[in-house]
Amino acid sequence: MSDERKDWLSRPPQERLSKKLKIVAWILTGAVLVLVGLMRRPELRIPLPEGWSFDFLPPVHAALNTGVSIALVVALMAVKQGKIALHRNAIYAAMALSIAFLLCYVAYHFTNAEVLFGDLNRDGVLDDAERAAVGGVRPVYLFLLISHIVLAGVSLPCILMTFIAGFTNRFAAHRRLAKWVFPLWLYVAVTGPICYLMLKPYY
Repeated sequence: MSDERKDWLSRPPQERLSKKLKIVAWILTGAVLVLVGLMRRPELRIPLPEGWSFDFLPPVHAALNTGVSIALVVALMAVKQGKIALHRNAIYAAMALSIAFLLCYVAYHFTNAEVLFGDLNRDGVLDDAERAAVGGVRPVYLFLLISHIVLAGVSLPCILMTFIAGFTNRFAAHRRLAKWVFPLWLYVAVTGPICYLMLKPYY
């Protein structure tokens, strides 16, 4: 065991802070899920001033998710090598990029109509000819998209709880949660750019 790991593990757990942060985490989770649910409703779409557009954001979403993926892999490699400071900083980076992604994602979907996979004429309706043109690729895209969205919602509170456990020196709980939260988070981060690349021809 490295000296850095020993020093980190010797820190006492901050149970009171952990309880307070957990309450904040559940409030944030609820707020995010409500926002994501509301932004899909066309009647709640927010008109932007003339000349303004958030059409540039989808590739930004993909870039941010790619950054999250890289940060997570770095975090995993660092902790396996006992480089705790690097692990911590990589996780901070992943969290910051995820927050930036969430803000951009909500901003885009509250101001833009949803883009449909296969909608070649971009009229917001997928007709039979367009369905036939994409063939068996559409089910693959929908599987990736739906699993991405569902797991993003499921993993959000788990990511926050895992982060809080590490931040408050509850290392046994942090390791126990991270074993299954990490692959979920990485899957969500990786499938985001894949979905964007598949949908890119229809923007």
